[in-house]
Amino acid sequence: MKRRIVVSLVFILAIGLCAGLVWFNFFRDKMIQNFFATMQPPAQTVSAAKVETKTWTPSITALGTARAANGVDLAFETAGIVKEIKFKANQNVRAGEVLVQLDDTVERADLTDVQANVKTAESNFERAKTLSSRGYGTEANFDQASALLAAARSRLARLQATIEQKALKAPFSGVIGISRIDIGQYLQPGTVIASFQDLSSMKVDFTVPEQDAGQVKLGQEVRLGVTATDLPFKGKVIGKDPQVDPKTRLVSVQALVESNKDQSILPGQFLHVEAILPAEPNVITVPQTAVITSLYGDYVYTIEQEEKAGQQVQVTKQVFVKTGRRRGGTLEVLSGLTQGQQVVASGQNKLQAGSTVKIDNTIDVTKFDATKLANGQ
Repeated sequence: MKRRIVVSLVFILAIGLCAGLVWFNFFRDKMIQNFFATMQPPAQTVSAAKVETKTWTPSITALGTARAANGVDLAFETAGIVKEIKFKANQNVRAGEVLVQLDDTVERADLTDVQANVKTAESNFERAKTLSSRGYGTEANFDQASALLAAARSRLARLQATIEQKALKAPFSGVIGISRIDIGQYLQPGTVIASFQDLSSMKVDFTVPEQDAGQVKLGQEVRLGVTATDLPFKGKVIGKDPQVDPKTRLVSVQALVESNKDQSILPGQFLHVEAILPAEPNVITVPQTAVITSLYGDYVYTIEQEEKAGQQVQVTKQVFVKTGRRRGGTLEVLSGLTQGQQVVASGQNKLQAGSTVKIDNTIDVTKFDATKLANGQ
């Protein structure tokens, strides 16, 4: 009898123990589930920027080629042997200075004879003129003396011009390049001596699409530089072709950079050009880093105040936007945002709609150029 009672008690205790374990496991799982269901994810640290309205200065971008306002390849008009080279490479030369002298020995020898003939012709002309005025000379003799004097002076002027052509002079003030000739070399007319450039002012030739040509006006400001993100030089439009190139559908434009004293721009240099258009007020803008591009369109994360678990927290909201023009690190927003809203400027890779965030603007990414950031600069 006692044995049966003991066995029954052991059996009842075993059943109670099993039931307790089952209930404990169920209770534990339920509590864990409730804990994770009500647990708030930690706030993600992001930087933020406000949506602003700015005065937008639009522009037309292009690629141009620089050339000197005055620039030529120096050459002789006449043939001859090089007698003297009076310049060195990269020398600054003033207008009128002799750069190269050809041998003019024969011409100068003929000059003495021609000058003597002119003096004789002048004497004969004066004698014929005196006789004619006194009635002793015939009109025919006077006309002949006048013609001989004119012919002698013409030969003298021609010979002097030939001597002048033997001396190559600087047509304007500028910098001369590397000499392409040697002393003693025989030159044919048109042989290039050296490149000669006035680097104090530069012209820049560029093209704009035909649909933008009407916005380019004479006197309009342009900015230029070696890179698209750095345009330190300023100029103005001085010319525009009155026709569209039928092959490229582009219009040629020319700008003038009046000051190039440090010679930062060289002829033939490749330049980025921005033709500045009239300013537009009240344009809604955000930093370029705030906009995310996806297959469904461009969007931003706005930051709004919400109450969670009795506390005011900052949460994100995904807002699709329509973007427009870009300038530096700023992007125009055509629709989707209003002035004063706050958007996430960096740290979006950790976010989704409804994420809790904490703002840290220790590093202001809005001051960085988006193009440089994309290139890792």
